[in-house]
Amino acid sequence: MLRWLIVLGVLYIGVLIFLSWRSKKAIRSANDFMLGGAKIGLVLGFMTFAATLFSTFTLMGMPDFSRKNGVGAWIFLTFSDAIMVFFILWFGFYLRKKVGQNPFHGMSALLQKCYNNKWVGYLYFACVFIFLIPYVAIQIRGVSIFLQAAFPNFIPIWIWAVLIVVIMMVYSELGGLKAIIYADFLQGTLLLIVVWFIAFYCLNQVGGWEALFEKTQAANEQLLTAPGPNKLLTPQFLIASCIAILMIPVTQPQLSTRLVIMKDYNALKRMAVAVGIFATLVILPTIIIGLYGSIYYAEASTAEFLGGVLLSEQNNIIASLTIIGLFAAAMSTSDSQLFAMGNEVRGLMKLKENDSLRPIRIFILLFALSALLFSLISSDELVLLARLSFSGTALMGPLIILGILANKPQGKFMIWMSLFALIVFILTQLNLLPQKIGLLRMDLLLMIVLSIAAFANYYIKKNEA
Repeated sequence: MLRWLIVLGVLYIGVLIFLSWRSKKAIRSANDFMLGGAKIGLVLGFMTFAATLFSTFTLMGMPDFSRKNGVGAWIFLTFSDAIMVFFILWFGFYLRKKVGQNPFHGMSALLQKCYNNKWVGYLYFACVFIFLIPYVAIQIRGVSIFLQAAFPNFIPIWIWAVLIVVIMMVYSELGGLKAIIYADFLQGTLLLIVVWFIAFYCLNQVGGWEALFEKTQAANEQLLTAPGPNKLLTPQFLIASCIAILMIPVTQPQLSTRLVIMKDYNALKRMAVAVGIFATLVILPTIIIGLYGSIYYAEASTAEFLGGVLLSEQNNIIASLTIIGLFAAAMSTSDSQLFAMGNEVRGLMKLKENDSLRPIRIFILLFALSALLFSLISSDELVLLARLSFSGTALMGPLIILGILANKPQGKFMIWMSLFALIVFILTQLNLLPQKIGLLRMDLLLMIVLSIAAFANYYIKKNEA
C-alpha cells in the first residue's frame, strides 16, 4: 500500500500545485483572492458546494454512526438534505436579489446593512466562530485518526494534525478561493468513487442486499428501526436535525458565499438539483458500510472499525485512494470554512478592494490554529460534533432570513432574541441548563421560539406607519 500511496499521493499533490499556480496567476485583486474572481458555472458550482457540504464525516463519521444507530441515519441525513435542496432554491433567490450587483463581503456585513446595526454582524460572526471551529477540527481529527490507523506507531496523531493544517494553509493561501473550488471538484469526485468501491465490497462480502439486512437483524434487530439501539434517533432529534441541516446554506458562510458567486440563478437552480442527487449517491453507500460494520465490527472501537473496513480489507489501490480521498475531503471543507470566516472579517473591517489582505491572512491562520488545538481535544463522535455545529449556527437562521426578506431595517428585537438563544444553547451544551424543557428538546424549542419571533417582528414592522 505504501508504494501506491506514494505514487497516487505525488500525483494528487502535483495536481494541487498546478491548480494553485493556475489560480494564483488570475489573482489581481482582493475579490479575486477571497471570492474566486469570477462567477462560476454549473459543474464547478455543484461540485464545490457538494464537496464543501459532504466532508470527512461522510466517509468516516456516517458509516460509524450507522453502525451504532442503524438505518435511521438515512432519515437523519438524506431526507434532510433533500429538503435542503428546495430551501437552497428559495433562499438563494432572495439572497442574490438582496446582494444585487454589490460586492459580497460576507453575511456579517450584509446583515449590518439589512438591520442598519453593526452589532448584528458581530453576533453572527461570534456564532460562526464558536460552532465552525469545531467543525473544521473534526475534519482534521478524522483524517488524523485514520492516518494513525493506517500507519500505527509511525508518528503521533498530533503531528498528523499539524501536517494537515500546514498543507491546507499553504495551498489555500497561494491560490485563494478559486484554487479551493478546483480542489473541491477533485475531492468530490474522489469521495464518490471511493465510497461506492467500498460499499460494493461490503455487499459482496456479506452476500448481497437481502443478506445484509438479514445478518444485521440477526446481529441487532433494533438497527433496522428508529430510534435505534441507542434510542438517539427520536422524532424530536430527527426534526431538530432536519431544521439544522435546512439552515446550513443560510447560516454557514462557506455555502452562502457559493450561492452568491454562481453565474446566474438558472445555474443555481441546476446546481441545487445536482447537489440533491449527489447527496443521495454519497450517503446511501455509507449506510451499507455501517450495517456491514454492525455485523463484523459490532464491538470494535471507531478506529478499529474504520481501519479495518476502509484499509485492511481493501486492496492496496483502493486503500491508498481512500487515504487521499479523506485527506482531500478534510482539506477542501476546512479551507473553505476558514476562507469564508476570513471574508466575514474582511466585511466587518470594511476593507476596500485595494487594501492589503495581510490582516485577513493573519486571521485565517489564527482560525486554523484554533481548529488545530480543538482537534487535539475533541472526541471521535464526528457526526454528533457535526450536528452540534449545524444546530449552533442554525440559531442565526431566523435572524438572517428576516433581514434578507425585509425591505427595511427590522429593529433590535431579533438581535436580542438571537443572542439570548445562542447563550441558552451554549449553556445547554455545557450541561448548565437542562437538555429539555418539558417534552421538548432545547434546540428544537429555541428554533420554534426564534421562528415565531421573526414572523411577529416582520408582521409588526410591515404594518407600522
